[in-house]
Amino acid sequence: MPFRSVLEPIFFIIIFLYYTYYTQIMTFFSIIPSAATVRRSMASICSSLSIKSGVSLWCPRSPSLDSHHSSVVASRSFHQRRNYVVSASSSFANDNREFVIVGGGNAAGYAARTFVEHGMADGKLCIVSKEAYAPYERPALTKGYLFPLDKKPARLPGFHTCVGSGGERQTPDWYKEKGIEMIYEDPVTAIDAEKRTLTTNSGKLLKFGSLIIATGCTASRFPEKIGGNLRGVHYIRDVADADSLVSSLAKAQKVVVVGGGYIGMEVAAAAVGWNLDTTVIFPETHLLPRLFTPSLAQKYEELYQENGVKFIKGASIKSLEAGPDGNVTGVKLENGSTIEADLVVIGIGAKPAVSPFDKAVSLNTTVGGIEVDGLFRSSLPGIFAVGDVAAFPLKMYNKISRVEHVDHARRSAQHCVKALLTAQTHTYDYLPYFYSRVFEYEGSSRKVWWQFFGDNVGEAIQIGNFDPKIATFWLDSGKLKGVLLESGSPEEFQLLPKLAKSQPSIDKVKLQSAASVEEALEIASASILETA
Repeated sequence: MPFRSVLEPIFFIIIFLYYTYYTQIMTFFSIIPSAATVRRSMASICSSLSIKSGVSLWCPRSPSLDSHHSSVVASRSFHQRRNYVVSASSSFANDNREFVIVGGGNAAGYAARTFVEHGMADGKLCIVSKEAYAPYERPALTKGYLFPLDKKPARLPGFHTCVGSGGERQTPDWYKEKGIEMIYEDPVTAIDAEKRTLTTNSGKLLKFGSLIIATGCTASRFPEKIGGNLRGVHYIRDVADADSLVSSLAKAQKVVVVGGGYIGMEVAAAAVGWNLDTTVIFPETHLLPRLFTPSLAQKYEELYQENGVKFIKGASIKSLEAGPDGNVTGVKLENGSTIEADLVVIGIGAKPAVSPFDKAVSLNTTVGGIEVDGLFRSSLPGIFAVGDVAAFPLKMYNKISRVEHVDHARRSAQHCVKALLTAQTHTYDYLPYFYSRVFEYEGSSRKVWWQFFGDNVGEAIQIGNFDPKIATFWLDSGKLKGVLLESGSPEEFQLLPKLAKSQPSIDKVKLQSAASVEEALEIASASILETA
């Protein structure tokens, strides 16, 4: 008889006995375990036996674990155990929320969807947000949201999660229909990890069973003493920031964008659409130095310059100048010169929003953020962190990383919730991915859309003339480590993650001799089969 045939009946007997007597004993002593506690215990046994036996075992779910509940009524009868689960999904009168997500961005929206998919949202899940809106696809704020008003700008509810990945649009009504409690404009200000409670700004006390921290990042700001809070100076992280910026764009004449990264490039492209005098200032030698090579950056800089954008590279800012009315009038550089501006946008990066959890969980001092493992578990049981705020093991590169990107926010949230609700034990295996889309408004002479997968290490080989396609391949010790493609077809974009994930050996000379981007991609694609 096969080993698995013998093992599975024994396994299910163990699960049955465990659940039966665990519940009875706890009930006898008036200690009623929550459904989450029982489910996590069962998942733990499933995981443990799966690993030890080397076979995949299915963990049955009791109907009682899927029932709505927010309060527990004691019962000593095993045969009536369903009776102590009471539904209160409509009123949420109970302060003991089984699952709480703190944060209202991308990660929260995708986590909520995963809870719903597993039947564990209705009456069990609460989302606490500092914003006034249900979770939305944040990248839109520096792209379509900033389009001129006559060029069909993006607006809510059009980009609520999860439309960015082709999923259902989760409007506020969606959360109501799914029985998810939403707390808006009331950020969490304190946590008592021992008592498992959260305190919000309004004074609400929320007791949780499991907590997912999805607070994302906050924009890095200029100090107030050098003009960082002047009227006309903008930072962009949420809808309120974007609304304020759009209002200023409609009245501005001269815009200065500080920073040559993603935010700087996207805001500058939007300002061109408003026909504004636009200058971009940054301290590096070229745009997006964390990813672009100098020759690749030059192609994009030339495109921006063709659209009237001016660049001041290698510059340090001394202060932001103000007029008598307190509005910003210019940007003063360390060399003494001043660039006139009636609107300044600061895009110099972001910091993980770890407060107030930094007093409770372990932080990573190298990359920042909350330290988690491959299942997004923090240093404290039952507390998880996902998205921008999580410092997680980047498995394929064997290092701890923190990724500020919507793709990671989505995937990490989904992986975390699946691990929390099921017997899933495989660790997160993320492939770094970045992209940008600019000049996509109506009337633009050239739309830009590039995607990058992998790691930009080793020697960079550039193919193409940006007409419109251009590609860069990063080779290290003969293996492909990363690839970037501008203006690819859907099929070509779909090839990129396969290349970066498989890391095939590529003939460098052959790749360099490619006459076009299409030929270079064919060479790279063929190398996957050759390596396999």
